[in-house]
Amino acid sequence: MPNTAEKRRVVLLVMDSVGIGGAPDAAAFGDEGSCTVGHIAEACAAGQADQGRSGPLHLPNLAALGMQAALEQAWGRPSPLMADGSQTIVGMWGSAIELSSGKDTPSGHWELAGLPVNDDWGVFPEKTNCFPPELLAEICKRAELPGVLGNCHSAGTEVLESDGERSHAEQMPIVYTSTDSVFQIAAHEESFGLDRLYKLCEITRELVDDYHVGRVIARPFLGTDHTNFKRTHNRRDYAVPPNGPILFDRVVDAGGKVTAIGKISDIYSGQSVGEKVKASELSGLMAATHKALDATQNAQTPQLIMTNLVDFDQEYGHRRDVPGYARELEAFDALIPELMRQLGPEDLLVITADHGCDPSWQGTDHTREQIPVLCWSKGCKSRSLGVRDSFADVGQSVASWLGAPALPYGQSFI
Repeated sequence: MPNTAEKRRVVLLVMDSVGIGGAPDAAAFGDEGSCTVGHIAEACAAGQADQGRSGPLHLPNLAALGMQAALEQAWGRPSPLMADGSQTIVGMWGSAIELSSGKDTPSGHWELAGLPVNDDWGVFPEKTNCFPPELLAEICKRAELPGVLGNCHSAGTEVLESDGERSHAEQMPIVYTSTDSVFQIAAHEESFGLDRLYKLCEITRELVDDYHVGRVIARPFLGTDHTNFKRTHNRRDYAVPPNGPILFDRVVDAGGKVTAIGKISDIYSGQSVGEKVKASELSGLMAATHKALDATQNAQTPQLIMTNLVDFDQEYGHRRDVPGYARELEAFDALIPELMRQLGPEDLLVITADHGCDPSWQGTDHTREQIPVLCWSKGCKSRSLGVRDSFADVGQSVASWLGAPALPYGQSFI
């Protein structure tokens, strides 16, 4: 625990989808044997990911925080993560098993914040014509739409290939889903309109509550035809509010503040968020994290800065892009020393994930995996945290570091 209560801060970075395999119940999800980081490392070591990079997966800073040790613990076998495998560990490291019943973003994030999701989310299992006709009819009626396109299970890039041109020309949104509890809506920022898309998502969010859908996601795109359509970073998530107390509430109860960077505020429906910071891409998200640290340097109350690094998942995991995922991991790894230099003696850095999205796996969906739990503060002693029984141990530990009231779930390792 830190010695000076007035300057307690935690930087909590969620590497979206950076799983490390070994979930005990992976077979129930069709994911037995999946391992996001492990399979990327194997591909790199075999020379199968030499696009924009080359050689073994080089993550010296994550390895020093315990990533390779956590990976081998969860995966149950040696990993070619590092070229020499001899990196000295300076942080506290472990892995965590998910208690929640899904492998989606809200379930993972809520459990990280101390609230496992025990009820099943509503999903749309049919691969085509997946949404109920009465639901789509009511959406079109309220939003004054001539109709919708898609209505299927798909990746976001695929629906732009198949339906983007018609959507752009006829101003009809594309609706699609996956095995997760999600209703995604893609529309052209200019021809359909960004504000109109957001309003459509608000209408849809209200209507899908009866189906217990976790998220409605606005997926705006730009371009002139299928050869250059590209999703923009004006994505917005409309999530169900947490149904119980979360870490953010406890930070506020302790007189502190939560700064939510990226899609963090959307995931928690803004609950107890003191400042919402929108940013995009790895460089922008990390720059916003540095800025938040600067802004809270002289804070006299507990501070939680939580950032979601979304591109691991949406740009590389779902697109099953192994070399791209490897490049993103190495780019993030190179940014860690600067962040550590900015932290003071009363600050704690936590790096973790919310689920897996193995880019070598079949399909395009998330994968059920354990997550890494990597912690560091100046003067901390290197030690293993073991296998944590729940992601909620992360939230409970952050609350403990900040001197905030305990959460109902999780065991602190601080």
